[in-house]
Amino acid sequence: MTPVELSRTVLRAVRCAVDQGELTVTVPERAVVTPPGPGGCGDYATNIALQLARPAGQPPLRVAEILRPHLVACAEVGDVVVTGPGFLNISLSAGSSPTATLVSVIRALGPGYGHGDALAGQVVALRVPYDVRAEVVADALVRIVATQGGRGEVEHGEPVNLRPVPAPEDPAPLGPDAAQWALLYPAAHDRPRITADHLVQRESNPLFRVRYAHARVRAAVRGAGRLGFSSEPGDLPDVPGAPSIPDVPGAPAIPGEPGAPATLDVPGAPATLGALGAPAIPGAPGALATLGVPGALATPGAPGAPATLGAPGAPTPLVTALADHPRVLAAAATHRAPDRLARHLVTVADAALPFLATVLPRGDEKPSAAHRARLALAEATGTVLAGGLSLLGIDAPEHL
Repeated sequence: MTPVELSRTVLRAVRCAVDQGELTVTVPERAVVTPPGPGGCGDYATNIALQLARPAGQPPLRVAEILRPHLVACAEVGDVVVTGPGFLNISLSAGSSPTATLVSVIRALGPGYGHGDALAGQVVALRVPYDVRAEVVADALVRIVATQGGRGEVEHGEPVNLRPVPAPEDPAPLGPDAAQWALLYPAAHDRPRITADHLVQRESNPLFRVRYAHARVRAAVRGAGRLGFSSEPGDLPDVPGAPSIPDVPGAPAIPGEPGAPATLDVPGAPATLGALGAPAIPGAPGALATLGVPGALATPGAPGAPATLGAPGAPTPLVTALADHPRVLAAAATHRAPDRLARHLVTVADAALPFLATVLPRGDEKPSAAHRARLALAEATGTVLAGGLSLLGIDAPEHL
């Protein structure tokens, strides 16, 4: 059961309680489901009881106790524990691995993963000034809005409803991909930086980390093919974080790949790339063993509080980031903010880079079920990265 499916299950539980007269509330349009925070337990948690307490006229704990049996009645829910002021902590039943299910869903939907109906049937008018950044942002929003069932229409004229801070200079010398990123990555109220930093192949460059992670995924798939095994979604044992190595100018190409130095397809960029089997980029943000949800309070047991990598039953940062993709995509569309998608891709890449070093067997290791499951998760990561970059109008490289 994916987080999206679990969210619908929570809403069905609320609907059942309302239909049976246990609660008198309007069933909300969505229920937020996240990894449990400190003091929580299980696979996921939701604050729906706190959300409904005031309109229901009952304490959050009482609302949680009303909803608990309706959730437990779901075949894919193993147990529900109420913690804190009324957080519902949900454990999925045996055989309902959240990681395996999430990977299976991404495999099935491909580039359509994360698409929804938040703007179904709506026409979103994007009235922009004659400015290069405004044009680029509007163009990306047309694609992002379409993922949520809407149709974006770009217009020029007053009153303008989309006016990002203009770029201080022409971004064209950066090349198409870096120029797109430079204009889309900052929030609309921030002035974009049109500098050569966007071309540097080091961990300080978010665009490099995202494209590098995608190329590492594709290299892992090719490597697995040469070793004679394919992917299969499954449970993933905890993988300790791999150590890091520095970037080395002129580093050799990915093992088994034709050609020598690895280079990024950006004009004037130096070749500073580690090999496929190498550990994560040093110092990459998000490569640590914690992941928070932006804007979430770290209240013990509260959904959205940081989840620790390696804690029993806790989703890894990579799984958490992939599961959050539909929410981020919907938010980017409804708030007209492609920068949210760009930052999310950086989060996915930073969580993926330490993991990708564990995908292929090392030394005398033979491919196992764990390697097949890791490869499946890697492929799912590549799908999300490639799909997100495409929506931003940026190429996802097969090779670096």
